[in-house]
Amino acid sequence: MITIGLTTWSEHQSLMPEKKQLTLNDYAQFLPIVEVDSFYYALQAPTVSAKWLQQVPHQFQFIVKAHKAMTKQEDYTDFTSTEKELFVRYKQSIQPLLDAGQLTAVLFQFPPFFQLNQENVQYLRRIRTWLPDVPIAVEFRNGTWYDEAYKQNMFAFLKQLKMTHVIADEAQTPTNSVPFEPVVTNPDFAMLRLHGRNMAGWQNPGAMWRKQRTLYRYNADELQQFAATVQRLTNQAKEVAIIFNNNSGGDAADNALALQQILGITFENLAPKGPEQTSLF
Repeated sequence: MITIGLTTWSEHQSLMPEKKQLTLNDYAQFLPIVEVDSFYYALQAPTVSAKWLQQVPHQFQFIVKAHKAMTKQEDYTDFTSTEKELFVRYKQSIQPLLDAGQLTAVLFQFPPFFQLNQENVQYLRRIRTWLPDVPIAVEFRNGTWYDEAYKQNMFAFLKQLKMTHVIADEAQTPTNSVPFEPVVTNPDFAMLRLHGRNMAGWQNPGAMWRKQRTLYRYNADELQQFAATVQRLTNQAKEVAIIFNNNSGGDAADNALALQQILGITFENLAPKGPEQTSLF
């Protein structure tokens, strides 16, 4: 099975040009899965995710980001008294999604300083211990994990932990990028996360980085290449999800629908469209 989605649901005006901001139900009329970063910034009450479920079909799926302290971006002591408590409270936040069977994965997007070393390897083990029954996807942003001497062991380690290796596409800079490695480590779920290839934006540490980092529109040839990769991965994983994160310029939705057309797939059980969205012919 192939699914395609975007990061957040509100910022994709090309899906409904007449609207300034889309609702979750609007988004679910077009795509079957979404990545959400709400839990990255704060430990939410379970009622937040429970309300999401009321706005989408029963088959709609969520990928939710791990809290920033869970990826070492900030210190857990700013939020909880122990590290384990952070994970307990986080799981409470997403429990409605788990109970409904609508959580595809918790995405651990580790920061660039999270390098390959013994301490961080052991931390990945603790994550699995604390979230034993939660589907987990891991995106590394430090190139040491892909060093030729270690990457095969890294892939094997993720398989052992039953974690999905996120296949990231990003600008290939000399110092702060990871390679595109279409390797499946979880036979149930593979994930591509496409950030765009804006070299200048990816290296820009300035105040406007959010508006430049993912400012990129994949062309037809690049989408064809992704389609070929996805087709190969379907032989290795039950589900392959492609998440477009290249939305600084609003390009993600158009690229997602173009890839869907190239792959020749349709999505069943989307949210019903209103009369103004339904074609008469």
